Amino acid sequence: MKQPLAVALGFLLLPLALAQAGTRTEVSFWHSMDGPAGRLLSTFAQEFNARQGLYRVVPQYAGNYRDAETKLVASLRTGSQPVLFQAEISFFPRLVGEGRALALDGYLNLEHAFLEDLFEPAWNYGVMEGKRYGLPLNTSTPVLFYNLDVFRAKGLKAPRNWQEFEEVAKALTSRQAKGFIFVTDPQAWLFEAMVTSRGGNLVKDGKPNFASKEALEALEMLWRLNRAGALSARSMAESTFAQLDFVRTKGMMVMASIANWPAAENFSFAFTLGVAPVPREPGGKVPMGGAQLVVLKGASEAQVRGALEFWKYLMEPPNVARWVQASYYVPVRKSAIPLLEGFYRENPFRKVAFEQIAYAQERPRHPQFSAWAVLLAEALEKTLKGEVPPQKALEEAQRKAEAIR
Repeated sequence: MKQPLAVALGFLLLPLALAQAGTRTEVSFWHSMDGPAGRLLSTFAQEFNARQGLYRVVPQYAGNYRDAETKLVASLRTGSQPVLFQAEISFFPRLVGEGRALALDGYLNLEHAFLEDLFEPAWNYGVMEGKRYGLPLNTSTPVLFYNLDVFRAKGLKAPRNWQEFEEVAKALTSRQAKGFIFVTDPQAWLFEAMVTSRGGNLVKDGKPNFASKEALEALEMLWRLNRAGALSARSMAESTFAQLDFVRTKGMMVMASIANWPAAENFSFAFTLGVAPVPREPGGKVPMGGAQLVVLKGASEAQVRGALEFWKYLMEPPNVARWVQASYYVPVRKSAIPLLEGFYRENPFRKVAFEQIAYAQERPRHPQFSAWAVLLAEALEKTLKGEVPPQKALEEAQRKAEAIR
């Protein structure tokens, strides 16, 4: 009689199970990861959904960072925003400043051992005005990609400081190739690395600091290289051409995020790829890149908890290691490092970005910084493509940035 009773109970419980499955809280998640990283995020969501019955995470690729930001701003006007959003580091302060991001302190109850296991620069960036609004996911640092074969042929080594960099760029220049390809990205992150690595900062005392000694030195160096025929300046809209120039040996060095490496592997390199830290002066720093996960206001209590549970799943050390291997981003947990030994041993260049964490610093967390950085990027283009002298271009960008309210 036990078997019929068990079957009968099974049929009685089935509708309850189905009802519970049907009441799962949906957590929409907009992100900007394509390629291997985007596919892995979808896999993570599937795994998370399968291992518990309370929440259903629905990831959606919203375009690159700029496209995703435009889409989000439009959705906020209509109340159709997602629960969870991957906010690029320079856009994150704006979301907080405009009151769109939810403070998470009341929802997080993280053990001390977990917090100690996180790398501080990535974790600290999520705090503004004493409250936590962001959670780390993808953290990167800029690196110098270079043509290792040509370096060896010319007896050159990766430059360690900016004087060496300028000398190497000129030594690599020929009729067929430029020594360095510089991309003026809209948030001026790569130029910021040239400033912070000299000991400067783009923001000082809460105000733009574009006309600083370090910023002027950085732009004057690019100006000299450009006039010497050793520089190829590309805008972000021309980034594909910059990649092709490098792959086709029309440029010997290019600075980019370590996370650009997987995409670069889609190209057929005719040379051995070298990767080096950003040249740096004593005491200089390297700005972090990447994004923070933000829970947007308007989410229900259950959606907030679902988003945080999903983030905790992403932060499990084996998942952090899988994420690094798919994306080449920097691991945000120390306990994931032993799991990556084989990955780094296979190609030691992969560890360059991680090793820069020792002297990484957060980007400015000012609500207006994103708008200021656009003006700085325009100034770089005016100098490198329009022949406007560096000091004049930087002072103009400074005045425009100060006028933003």
